[in-house]
Amino acid sequence: MNQQQTVFIVDDDEGIREGLALLLATVDLQFELYESAVEFLDAYTESKSGCLLLDIRMPRMTGLDLQVKLNELGSRIPIIFITGHGDIPMAVEAMRRGALDFIRKPFREQDLLDRINDALEFEAGRRERKNTHQHAIDRIAALTEREREVFFRVAEGDMNKAIGFDLGISERTVEVHRSQVMKKLGVRTLAQLVRVKIESETIRDFPG
Repeated sequence: MNQQQTVFIVDDDEGIREGLALLLATVDLQFELYESAVEFLDAYTESKSGCLLLDIRMPRMTGLDLQVKLNELGSRIPIIFITGHGDIPMAVEAMRRGALDFIRKPFREQDLLDRINDALEFEAGRRERKNTHQHAIDRIAALTEREREVFFRVAEGDMNKAIGFDLGISERTVEVHRSQVMKKLGVRTLAQLVRVKIESETIRDFPG
Protein backbone atom coordinates (compact mmCIF):
# COMPACT_ATOMS: atom_id res chain seq x y z
CA MET A 1 0.00 0.00 0.00
CA ASN A 2 1.22 3.52 -0.82
CA GLN A 3 2.45 5.18 2.41
CA GLN A 4 1.34 8.58 1.08
CA GLN A 5 -2.30 7.58 0.88
CA THR A 6 -4.69 9.59 3.02
CA VAL A 7 -8.05 8.79 4.58
CA PHE A 8 -10.22 11.88 4.17
CA ILE A 9 -12.83 12.01 6.96
CA VAL A 10 -15.82 14.25 6.27
CA ASP A 11 -18.36 14.46 9.10
CA ASP A 12 -20.08 17.41 10.78
CA ASP A 13 -19.95 15.67 14.18
CA GLU A 14 -16.73 16.71 15.93
CA GLY A 15 -16.88 13.74 18.30
CA ILE A 16 -17.05 11.27 15.42
CA ARG A 17 -14.20 13.03 13.59
CA GLU A 18 -11.97 12.91 16.65
CA GLY A 19 -12.86 9.29 17.38
CA LEU A 20 -12.05 8.24 13.82
CA ALA A 21 -8.82 10.23 13.90
CA LEU A 22 -7.75 8.44 17.07
CA LEU A 23 -8.59 5.06 15.55
CA LEU A 24 -6.61 5.73 12.38
CA ALA A 25 -3.67 7.09 14.34
CA THR A 26 -3.41 3.82 16.28
CA VAL A 27 -2.74 1.95 13.01
CA ASP A 28 -0.49 4.64 11.49
CA LEU A 29 -2.90 5.65 8.74
CA GLN A 30 -2.54 9.20 7.46
CA PHE A 31 -5.76 11.22 7.63
CA GLU A 32 -7.30 14.64 7.11
CA LEU A 33 -10.41 15.92 8.89
CA TYR A 34 -13.17 18.05 7.40
CA GLU A 35 -16.29 19.27 9.17
CA SER A 36 -18.28 19.78 5.98
CA ALA A 37 -18.51 18.56 2.41
CA VAL A 38 -17.94 22.12 1.20
CA GLU A 39 -14.68 22.38 3.15
CA PHE A 40 -13.46 19.09 1.68
CA LEU A 41 -14.44 20.07 -1.85
CA ASP A 42 -12.51 23.34 -1.56
CA ALA A 43 -9.34 21.52 -0.46
CA TYR A 44 -9.43 18.32 -2.51
CA THR A 45 -7.44 17.68 -5.68
CA GLU A 46 -7.35 14.45 -7.69
CA SER A 47 -3.60 14.29 -7.16
CA LYS A 48 -4.25 13.29 -3.55
CA SER A 49 -4.36 9.53 -3.24
CA GLY A 50 -6.47 7.72 -0.68
CA CYS A 51 -10.13 7.16 0.15
CA LEU A 52 -13.04 9.22 1.42
CA LEU A 53 -14.88 8.31 4.62
CA LEU A 54 -18.09 10.26 4.19
CA ASP A 55 -21.15 10.85 6.35
CA ILE A 56 -24.42 10.84 4.43
CA ARG A 57 -26.40 13.38 6.45
CA MET A 58 -24.73 16.79 6.78
CA PRO A 59 -26.03 20.37 6.55
CA ARG A 60 -25.46 22.62 3.51
CA MET A 61 -24.11 19.80 1.31
CA THR A 62 -24.93 16.16 2.06
CA GLY A 63 -22.57 13.28 1.46
CA LEU A 64 -24.67 12.28 -1.54
CA ASP A 65 -24.45 15.81 -2.94
CA LEU A 66 -20.67 15.69 -2.56
CA GLN A 67 -20.52 12.35 -4.36
CA VAL A 68 -22.50 13.80 -7.28
CA LYS A 69 -20.18 16.80 -7.42
CA LEU A 70 -17.06 14.64 -7.37
CA ASN A 71 -18.49 12.50 -10.16
CA GLU A 72 -19.12 15.66 -12.20
CA LEU A 73 -15.50 16.67 -11.65
CA GLY A 74 -14.30 13.27 -12.87
CA SER A 75 -12.93 12.24 -9.47
CA ARG A 76 -12.58 8.52 -8.88
CA ILE A 77 -11.60 8.57 -5.21
CA PRO A 78 -13.10 5.49 -3.49
CA ILE A 79 -15.94 6.52 -1.14
CA ILE A 80 -17.04 4.66 1.99
CA PHE A 81 -20.29 6.08 3.33
CA ILE A 82 -21.05 6.11 7.04
CA THR A 83 -24.77 5.56 7.38
CA GLY A 84 -27.47 5.25 10.00
CA HIS A 85 -30.16 2.58 9.77
CA GLY A 86 -32.61 4.97 8.09
CA ASP A 87 -30.05 5.90 5.46
CA ILE A 88 -29.68 2.42 3.96
CA PRO A 89 -31.76 3.16 0.82
CA MET A 90 -29.62 6.25 0.22
CA ALA A 91 -26.45 4.23 0.76
CA VAL A 92 -27.60 1.68 -1.79
CA GLU A 93 -28.26 4.50 -4.26
CA ALA A 94 -24.77 5.83 -3.55
CA MET A 95 -23.34 2.42 -4.43
CA ARG A 96 -25.17 2.57 -7.76
CA ARG A 97 -23.49 5.92 -8.37
CA GLY A 98 -20.07 4.43 -7.82
CA ALA A 99 -19.43 4.42 -4.06
CA LEU A 100 -17.11 1.59 -3.09
CA ASP A 101 -18.76 0.62 0.20
CA PHE A 102 -20.92 1.75 3.10
CA ILE A 103 -20.85 0.91 6.77
CA ARG A 104 -23.70 1.18 9.26
CA LYS A 105 -23.59 2.91 12.63
CA PRO A 106 -22.69 1.71 15.14
CA PHE A 107 -19.78 -0.13 13.55
CA ARG A 108 -16.99 -2.33 14.85
CA GLU A 109 -13.65 -0.57 14.61
CA GLN A 110 -11.98 -3.56 12.95
CA ASP A 111 -14.75 -3.77 10.33
CA LEU A 112 -14.17 -0.13 9.46
CA LEU A 113 -10.40 -0.55 9.30
CA ASP A 114 -10.77 -3.59 7.04
CA ARG A 115 -12.97 -1.64 4.62
CA ILE A 116 -10.63 1.35 4.66
CA ASN A 117 -7.65 -0.89 3.88
CA ASP A 118 -9.60 -2.51 1.04
CA ALA A 119 -10.41 0.94 -0.36
CA LEU A 120 -6.78 2.08 -0.14
CA GLU A 121 -5.56 -1.07 -1.87
CA PHE A 122 -8.15 -0.59 -4.60
CA GLU A 123 -7.14 3.04 -5.05
CA ALA A 124 -3.47 2.11 -5.31
CA GLY A 125 -4.35 -0.46 -7.97
CA ARG A 126 -6.54 2.02 -9.83
CA ARG A 127 -3.73 4.57 -9.99
CA GLU A 128 -1.31 1.90 -11.18
CA ARG A 129 -3.77 0.92 -13.91
CA LYS A 130 -4.13 4.58 -14.89
CA ASN A 131 -0.36 5.02 -15.09
CA THR A 132 0.01 1.85 -17.15
CA HIS A 133 -2.80 3.00 -19.45
CA GLN A 134 -1.20 6.40 -20.05
CA HIS A 135 2.24 4.88 -20.57
CA ALA A 136 0.85 2.58 -23.26
CA ILE A 137 -0.88 5.50 -24.99
CA ASP A 138 2.33 7.54 -24.94
CA ARG A 139 4.36 4.69 -26.43
CA ILE A 140 1.86 4.18 -29.24
CA ALA A 141 1.78 7.94 -29.90
CA ALA A 142 5.55 7.87 -30.45
CA LEU A 143 5.12 5.56 -33.47
CA THR A 144 4.94 6.96 -36.98
CA GLU A 145 1.59 6.82 -38.76
CA ARG A 146 2.68 3.79 -40.80
CA GLU A 147 4.08 2.06 -37.72
CA ARG A 148 0.77 2.58 -35.92
CA GLU A 149 -1.08 1.02 -38.85
CA VAL A 150 1.21 -2.01 -38.69
CA PHE A 151 1.00 -2.11 -34.89
CA PHE A 152 -2.80 -2.30 -34.77
CA ARG A 153 -2.95 -4.89 -37.54
CA VAL A 154 -0.31 -7.08 -35.88
CA ALA A 155 -2.04 -6.71 -32.52
CA GLU A 156 -5.24 -7.99 -34.15
CA GLY A 157 -3.39 -11.10 -35.25
CA ASP A 158 -3.07 -10.33 -38.96
CA MET A 159 -0.21 -11.90 -40.92
CA ASN A 160 2.54 -9.80 -42.49
CA LYS A 161 1.50 -10.78 -46.02
CA ALA A 162 -2.10 -9.67 -45.48
CA ILE A 163 -0.98 -6.43 -43.85
CA GLY A 164 1.35 -5.66 -46.76
CA PHE A 165 -1.35 -6.38 -49.34
CA ASP A 166 -3.88 -4.09 -47.61
CA LEU A 167 -1.38 -1.27 -47.07
CA GLY A 168 0.17 -1.56 -50.52
CA ILE A 169 3.66 -2.35 -49.27
CA SER A 170 5.89 -5.40 -49.48
CA GLU A 171 5.91 -8.13 -46.87
CA ARG A 172 9.57 -7.28 -46.19
CA THR A 173 8.64 -3.65 -45.51
CA VAL A 174 5.98 -4.84 -43.06
CA GLU A 175 8.63 -6.90 -41.29
CA VAL A 176 10.89 -3.83 -41.01
CA HIS A 177 8.04 -1.71 -39.60
CA ARG A 178 7.07 -4.51 -37.23
CA SER A 179 10.64 -4.72 -35.95
CA GLN A 180 10.72 -0.96 -35.39
CA VAL A 181 7.37 -1.05 -33.62
CA MET A 182 8.53 -3.71 -31.19
CA LYS A 183 11.76 -1.82 -30.55
CA LYS A 184 9.96 1.48 -29.85
CA LEU A 185 7.36 -0.20 -27.64
CA GLY A 186 10.05 -2.05 -25.71
CA VAL A 187 8.54 -5.47 -26.33
CA ARG A 188 10.05 -8.72 -27.58
CA THR A 189 7.08 -10.98 -28.22
CA LEU A 190 3.73 -10.78 -29.96
CA ALA A 191 1.99 -11.38 -26.63
CA GLN A 192 3.73 -8.34 -25.13
CA LEU A 193 2.76 -6.24 -28.14
CA VAL A 194 -0.88 -7.27 -27.74
CA ARG A 195 -0.66 -6.38 -24.06
CA VAL A 196 0.37 -2.81 -24.93
CA LYS A 197 -2.73 -2.47 -27.11
CA ILE A 198 -4.96 -3.79 -24.32
CA GLU A 199 -3.35 -1.45 -21.78
CA SER A 200 -4.00 1.52 -24.08
CA GLU A 201 -7.71 0.82 -24.06
CA THR A 202 -10.33 1.68 -21.44
CA ILE A 203 -9.58 1.47 -17.69
CA ARG A 204 -11.96 -0.18 -15.24
CA ASP A 205 -12.23 2.26 -12.36
CA PHE A 206 -14.56 0.21 -10.18
CA PRO A 207 -14.97 -3.49 -9.51
CA GLY A 208 -18.00 -5.44 -10.57
